[in-house]
This record gives sequence, C-alpha cells and structure tokens, in this order.
Amino acid sequence: MCQFCKPPQALEATKGCADCRSNFCNECFKLYHPWGTPRAQHEHILPTHSFRPKVLVCVEHEQERLQFYCRSCQRLLCPLCKLRRAHSGHKIMPIALAYQTLKEKITKEMNYILANQENSQSSFAILLCCPVNSLYLCVQVNSAVAKEQLNQCVSELRGVLAERQGALAMFLEGARAQRAGTLNAQLSEKQSLLENAALLTYTQELLKETDQSCFVQAARVTHNRLVKAIENLQHFSLSADPSFRHFQMDVSRELKALSSMDFIQVGGAGALWGRRLDDVGGTSAVIDKLEMDSVYVLRVRGCNKAGFGEYSEEVYLHTPPAPVLSFCLDSRWGLHAERVALGKGQTYARSVPGMTLLQAADRALTSCHLTSDLLVADVSITQGRHYWACSVEPGSYLVKVGVGIEAKLQEWFHLPQDMASPRYDPDSGHDSGAEDALDNPPPFCFLTMGMGKILLPKCGASNTSTGPLTAPLPPRLGLCLDFEKGRLTFYDAHSLRVLWEGTVDCSAPVCPAFCFIGGGALQLQEQIMRNLWLDMLYWCQYTSCA
Repeated sequence: MCQFCKPPQALEATKGCADCRSNFCNECFKLYHPWGTPRAQHEHILPTHSFRPKVLVCVEHEQERLQFYCRSCQRLLCPLCKLRRAHSGHKIMPIALAYQTLKEKITKEMNYILANQENSQSSFAILLCCPVNSLYLCVQVNSAVAKEQLNQCVSELRGVLAERQGALAMFLEGARAQRAGTLNAQLSEKQSLLENAALLTYTQELLKETDQSCFVQAARVTHNRLVKAIENLQHFSLSADPSFRHFQMDVSRELKALSSMDFIQVGGAGALWGRRLDDVGGTSAVIDKLEMDSVYVLRVRGCNKAGFGEYSEEVYLHTPPAPVLSFCLDSRWGLHAERVALGKGQTYARSVPGMTLLQAADRALTSCHLTSDLLVADVSITQGRHYWACSVEPGSYLVKVGVGIEAKLQEWFHLPQDMASPRYDPDSGHDSGAEDALDNPPPFCFLTMGMGKILLPKCGASNTSTGPLTAPLPPRLGLCLDFEKGRLTFYDAHSLRVLWEGTVDCSAPVCPAFCFIGGGALQLQEQIMRNLWLDMLYWCQYTSCA
C-alpha cells in the first residue's frame, strides 16, 4: 500500500522510489516529486519492501562511500578505512580500476567457457549422429588392432632378448674355453714347483754336512738349482682368472625401462584412432580432421601390379597445440630500408648494421646507443588460441621474438629510449606504466636470442633457477598464444618441447612482433609439416617402385 496516503483512503502502491526508499501511488508520487525539482530525477522502480541502496556505503562509516578495493583483504574500503593501520602495506586500488580489471577477467573466463562448451557440444553432436552399432564395431576393430600390435611388439622384444642371450652365452663359453686352455698350459710349471719341494729337502740335508770339502762340492750344483727355483717363484702367476667376476650383468636399467613400458600418450582426446586409407591413387594423400596437440604414428606402403610392398618406418607426427596462424611481416612501423630488407612474400627478413650505426660507433669513444628495427604481423589476435613458427639464423646478433599489444608496440618503438634501460626492455616486464598496474600482466612478452643461444628469463614456469639460463637455439621456434588466459608459450617446433611460458596483457588486440638489434635474419615457417610430407611422399614412391 502507499505509505503517504492518509487512512482509511490509502491506495495501492504502483511505484517505488529507490532514493526515498518508499512506495507511492501515482498521485502521491507526483506530489512528492514535483516537476522541475531535484526529486524529479529520483529513480522509480516497482513497489518493494526491500530497497537496495543506490550507493554502497561503509558499514562502520555510514556517511562515507566505498571508493577503494583492498586486494590483500579482498574487501571494499571507504577513505577513512583506507587510512587505518590494519591496511598499511596492503595493495589498494581505486574502485574504478578494480571494476575494470574484474570485468575483463570475468569476460575472458566466460568467453573461454563458451568456446570450450561449443567444442564439446559439437563433439557430442557428432557422437549422437553416429549409430551405436558403428561406434561399437569401431571400438572392437581398433582394440583388436591395438592388441595385435601389442603382441607383435612383445614378440619382437622376446626375439631380441633370446638373440642377445645366445650371443652372450656364446661369448661366455668362448671365454671359458680360452681360460681352461691357458690354465692347462701352466701344468708344466706346476711340475717344476714340485721339483722345488724335493730340492728344498735335499738342501736341508746338505746344510747338515760338516765336511767342508764335501759341502762345497755339492753346494755348487745346489746353488744353481736354487737360483732357478727362485726365478720360477718370482715370475709365476695364473695366466687366466678363474673367478669370472667380470661376467656379472646389471639389468636394473633394462628392468626399469620394461616396467615403465606403456602406450604412446597423446594429447587432445587422449586416444589415437586407427585410420586406414586403402583407395589412394598416385603417390600422395591428404589426411584431414587431425586433433590438435596430439601425437600420430604414420606409416605407408606402396602397391603395384606385383602386389603390396613392405610398410615404411613409423613416423611420429606432433600436431600443433592450436590452429596455425598464417601471416606476413608488416613493415609499416619504422622500417629502414638501409638496415632491414624483406624477402619475396614478406615471410623473410634480414637486418644488417647500417652505415649510420657504423659512423656513430666510429665517433663514439665510450658508449654507443643500439638501434632497433621492429617488424609486426599484418594480422591482430583478438580471441582464441593460435600457433605459429619461425626460424632465426644462428649467426644473428640479437633478435627478439614474441607478441605485444599493438598500441603499446607503437608507443615503445617510436618514443626515444635507452636500449640499456630495463624500463623499456620487453623481457623485463617494466613498461612505462607497469609500476601503476598492480601486478597486471606486461603488455609485451619476448624471448631474446642470438649467436646460437636463447635466453630463458628466470620468471618462466619452466625455469626454477635463481637466474636466467641460456639454451641452444632450436632450428625452428614455435609460439602458442592463448588470448583468453593471457599466456604465451614458446616451443621447440620440431619436438614441441616447451621452452618457456610467459604472461601478456590481452585486454587489447595483440599481434606477433619481431625486433632486430644489429645484424640477423629470420624466416616464417608457413608449411609446418613440409618435412614430414616430403618424408612420407619419398617412402610412398620408394615402396611403390620396389
């Protein structure tokens, strides 16, 4: 009922005022909110008994509005609560910045869930479209193939073990025969030792002789025989070791390897479905619908009029962790034709120290400011996960590879700066506003490489040491950006081994970037599976001609 009508003529309430925190009928609302007054600007809502305060106020200071957010306590503060000793040293930010930060995080998390939900729903729809009998038959066939391969692998292991056992037993028997022959040859020396025992008895009796002439007559021969006996004793040793202590085997490493033997672990769906392409005309075929971030084992065999050939060796295919991003190098920012040249198709770039830098180095006696050239992709990333790869020439002086916010890259490159200052070093995470960002991700994420090495910063997830590390520069470097999570992962593109992970601010469009300092060259890898394709094509041609 209306709270301002006088009883007993109180009318039913039709409106509520959030500012007055009261319910009104139409007439009373017009009466208490006259046109042209500040009350006319009050917010009217439906009638209710629980009015939500229009502005949040502090519980302890009812006249103060909540204008700050304490990240340490995770609570809202008014200006008076902010000054308390309980919040000294805490990370406090304005409510507007907290609002923007939390809104962006929640939006990214919601978009990530929606994207994964769509993928799951699409997979579930495919599952529903397939007949149950077909899926059951496919499971039975694939399990039988896997079991056959398992038995074949175990049989091969048994064959190798039996062959190795025979070889070692043969070697052991040869060593036994050789040592037995050597010890038999020493039996003649044993006969001489037995003669020495009789000589000692004769010598003891000789020493009891008291007649000097008789003693000297017999002692001359006895002395010569004693000298020969001593020589035999000094040089006698077993020519072969009968213990065979060097023929003990240590199979702990092999037992550990056998006990850890398991199926190939694959990413993505977690299983590898067998697929056979029987009707292939020619010497090439395209295999589509491969899962991302998975491992596939491929082999081929040729066929001609004589029949089928032997299967090729198994080739392991590591699919990229995300869809491949195709782009070209864009030189719209600060390209100096004197120092940087782009190749045909704008997928290759080479930087050489220009004449200006050489003249500056000739004039400088103490120090010289380095010059840098920035190249970016002609596309920007605004959502999803993307993967691309490049190769840096090992002889390059310094090359930075990574991503960055497009607007921040322009600001960083065009403003004059000292390249030796960590405030402007993209690897350090300290840009012009990082001190005020309160643990926000940096707008850049770069790895520095040069002279055949790659620098892994100490803040990476895969580097737990106290300082930065250097690793050999891989032939191909892969990058995977997860826009929703704000995370950039660097891979060895050949084996897809993770080298380093870093965070980057993805609140605005992000683009791949490359920076040259001194001489260097890089090449974008457009056809990531070209080497694998050539290998498989070679095997197919070879087996078909065999």
